[in-house]
Amino acid sequence: MPNHTFKKIHIGSLVKQRVMELGEEIEMSRICNFLDCKESDVVDMYESESLDSKILLRWSKLLEYDFFRIYSQHLILYSPKSSNNIHYHKKDINLPIFRKNIYTREIIDFIIELIQSGKKDRKQIIEEYRIPKTTLYKWLNKYKHNDT
Repeated sequence: MPNHTFKKIHIGSLVKQRVMELGEEIEMSRICNFLDCKESDVVDMYESESLDSKILLRWSKLLEYDFFRIYSQHLILYSPKSSNNIHYHKKDINLPIFRKNIYTREIIDFIIELIQSGKKDRKQIIEEYRIPKTTLYKWLNKYKHNDT
């Protein structure tokens, strides 16, 4: 998936793309059954820039694809720098804290390409994308010379 997809997300077209990738494996009748809706509702969803999280969760289950990860990638690449005035303490956080790796291979390749092309240096990557220094150096050692 191109990185520009992460900047302006049109989730309906991405859902439609996944359905098309699956082809004959998934029929419209199965989609309608699973989502409990009409075919016209499905077409409307394909054209929608955003979808309710409950619907998107159902799509993710049906199509076996984590559409929420697209939004996570957007946050990594495009969220503003955090303010120094805001301090988060673990004891104040009631929401779950995730340890699962949220950096996809596409993100890693994008970051490495920025460095290799000279568009950004390592310090800029660490500051702008808030990627830990050790993580960045591990990526560079592991993926820098691998061409996929």
